[in-house]
Amino acid sequence: MSLFKKLSISFYFFVTLCIVFAHAARFDITNNCPYVVWAAAVPGGGRQLNPQESWPLDVNAGTTGGRVWARTGCNFDGSGHGSCQTGDCGGLLQCQAYGTPPNTLAEFGLNQYQNLDFIDISLVDGFNVPMDFSPTSNGCTRGIRCTADINGQCPAELKTSSGYCNNPCTVFKTDEYCCNSGSCGPTTFSKFFKNLCPDAYSYPKDDATSTFTCNGGTNYKVVFCP
Repeated sequence: MSLFKKLSISFYFFVTLCIVFAHAARFDITNNCPYVVWAAAVPGGGRQLNPQESWPLDVNAGTTGGRVWARTGCNFDGSGHGSCQTGDCGGLLQCQAYGTPPNTLAEFGLNQYQNLDFIDISLVDGFNVPMDFSPTSNGCTRGIRCTADINGQCPAELKTSSGYCNNPCTVFKTDEYCCNSGSCGPTTFSKFFKNLCPDAYSYPKDDATSTFTCNGGTNYKVVFCP
């Protein structure tokens, strides 16, 4: 291979890396709860956050299926293995997979259709802590909040033994609630979530009123207990 070709290829990869870095989104994840939470992110891993602590996380442009959530009641050993009461991700401090319900979710896909970011707060996996998920740059101002006392008002059928609020799919495992058939609609339980947090996903097909967009390259904050 000629020196010119080697330089050209090296320059191409350098430019590609610069573009990815330049368009990476910064997620500032903050714990405003009066108790410790263990923040989790896919991609990103996880970190213990004491009250008022933050975790800056850079996420590459083009990321799809991204999630940020809080884990509660965790215990980890020195090697990062353990378990959490809510949001546990395979017993690892550094999450490599999604967490187990119930957990309030900040979900996102970056630089998607027409270079838009798609963001939402989802209660499809239930609720464990209040959340704010909002843009912080790029002229995008429409944030999403779910701060109602869902745990305190949770229907008895969905309430966990530790006082959190499950989603009906986890409890009943039926097509009506899990939408496995693709033909499901709102239910009494999804309306409970929707009434308390109108901007959040209340069941899997709740797209029309629950997905928001910003231009690609926007930065965001996720705040637990805002």
